[in-house]
This record gives sequence, C-alpha cells and structure tokens, in this order.
Amino acid sequence: MAASIYGSITELIGQTPLLRLSRFSEQQGLRAELLGKLELFNPNHSVKDRIALAMIEQAERDGLLKPGDTIAETTSGNTGIGVASIAAAKGYRFRVYINDFVSIERSRIIQAYGAEVVPFSTVPGFADYYASSDGDFVAATRWLVTQVTEAEPDVRFLQQLQNPANPRAHELTTGPEIWRDTQGRLDIFVASVGTGGTLSGTGRFLKSQDPLIHIVAVEPGAGSQPSAQHPEPLEITGVHAFSGQPPERIPPNLDHQVYDETIAVETWQAYQAARQFALTEGVLVGDSSGAVLFAAQQLAARPENEGKRIVLLLADGGANYLSTRLFDHGQPAESLKQATAVQTSQQLL
Repeated sequence: MAASIYGSITELIGQTPLLRLSRFSEQQGLRAELLGKLELFNPNHSVKDRIALAMIEQAERDGLLKPGDTIAETTSGNTGIGVASIAAAKGYRFRVYINDFVSIERSRIIQAYGAEVVPFSTVPGFADYYASSDGDFVAATRWLVTQVTEAEPDVRFLQQLQNPANPRAHELTTGPEIWRDTQGRLDIFVASVGTGGTLSGTGRFLKSQDPLIHIVAVEPGAGSQPSAQHPEPLEITGVHAFSGQPPERIPPNLDHQVYDETIAVETWQAYQAARQFALTEGVLVGDSSGAVLFAAQQLAARPENEGKRIVLLLADGGANYLSTRLFDHGQPAESLKQATAVQTSQQLL
C-alpha cells in the first residue's frame, strides 16, 4: 500500500486527475471525446503550484536563493498564491507585485500566507513606464525587476516569464501524467497561453512521444485585448495575446515550435463555457479554463475530429472568482461583450 502521510505541502503538487466531460459534451452535441485535466486538485487549486515549486527549488540548487532572502514575483494571481504557499512552507519571505484588477480572493489568500502584496498602482514610476512602453507588460515587468533588485540585493525575482524551470516543470510532470493516464491515446492537446510555460513544456513532452499530436494554443480575441477604442476591456485572467505581437511582447517561455494551431476566444465566450461546465459537470473553473473549454468545443465540432480524443488543460478552480461576474448566471455572458474592467485596487489591501 502506498504511503499516505506526507512531510510537506510540496509533496502534494501534481498527479492531478483527468475527467471525461460527458454531460458537457452531450449538451453541446460534440462527437469528440473531451478529457479535462483538473489542475484545481493541486494544493492551491492551480496549475501554477507546479512552476512555483520548480522555480524555487531550481533557485535553491543554483545557489541564487538562500535563507534570509525575500522571494518576489509579478503575477496576475495564481503564481503568487502558489509561491506564497511554498515560501511559507520553506520559511522564506515573499513579496508579490500584482495587477490591480485581480479578484479580491487572490490577494487575500496571498496575504493569508504572510506575503506582502504590492499593487502595481502603488509602485513609483511603474504606471508611467507602462504607459510609455505602450502597454508592454513584458517590458514593464523587466523594468520593475531591475528597479527592485538594484535597490534591494537580497530580493530574488523568480521571473516566470523567462525562467526555464517554468516549462521544464510541465515537461517533467504535466506532460508525462497526461501520457500515462491516457495510455498514450490522445489526438489533440489544448491549453491557454499566459507565460507560455504550460503549453510549451507539456506540448514538448507530448510531441516527443507522438509528433502527430495536435497542439492548440488559446489566446484572447481582439475584443478582449486593450485597444485605443477600448482601453480597459474585461480580459481573460492570465491569458495573453501573442499572435501578431512584436517579439519583445511575447514571453520568452513560449516555444513557437510546439503548437500547431491558435484559437482566439473572447472573454464572454470563456465565461459562457465556464458557466456551462459548472452546470453540466458540477465543477467550478476559472475564466482561462473557460477559454480552453470554448476552444475545445470549436475543435470537437469539426467533422474531421469526430471520435478523436481531446485533452484540455483546465488551469485552476473557480472559487477565487466568486467576487467577479464569471458565475453571475443572472447576466447573460454575451451581454459582457463591451464590458470594461472594474478597478478593485482599493480592495487589494
């Protein structure tokens, strides 16, 4: 009998289950088999637990992180939660620089682990630099890292956008778990792109086992990206555009050689799919998972994909979104097409 007593929360990360989406598929009239990898079964209910652990332990092995140092990261939420938990378990201080628009649940969970939460709007010069860089979040993040580490040498940024331990974690864990649990029988793998690590690492492993597996990357549609006409759209949390973007705006961890196709999803479509999933399968997932579910619907509806097996990476649970409009069944998802982001910076503290 396998041991059931563990020595640390870090030992509970990974080995998440695959769920056959039977009722969801039946309701949509889909003829492909959909399997959802439920990353909400990680200790902090998100796929980001995997990279949080991998990046911290790699920094320890490399001698870049030592007792007394402060770990820091910029994040839309889930990486911050995972790092806060693991930092607490390992005895490190943690500081997170966080987008003002994240749900209140996320910042409060991070604070519950004893971490320091710093909204972007409170960082001197960040807003001005972000505006001057024409909204280039990747460049703004690099600027923030430089400013902080020059002033505080004992602060160690994990830099998830470019840290190779990020995709490697998925190449060593997420991909092999999917291959094992499907017994190597899958045709399509779908994941959203934030840092690019999940798609790149998992896709790289799956392709190494079977080059014919079709890897699909999900990004936000044009209507869900900031523009001059619509500067603050209701965005899909943690999902970033990469098609048609200049190289400096694309996270270095996104491997363009891995994916075969890109599907763009609007926020209201992601909300609609997440709601349908809750009502048919009894599982709450976040809006990035909703985007993956919507993309999978489109793939499964294609005649050439009838009878094929599609594996979906459902990145996190939905409990951290209950203060948002994601599960507001009284408001049709389609009515959110022109919705703007509601600032919640005053709630973050």
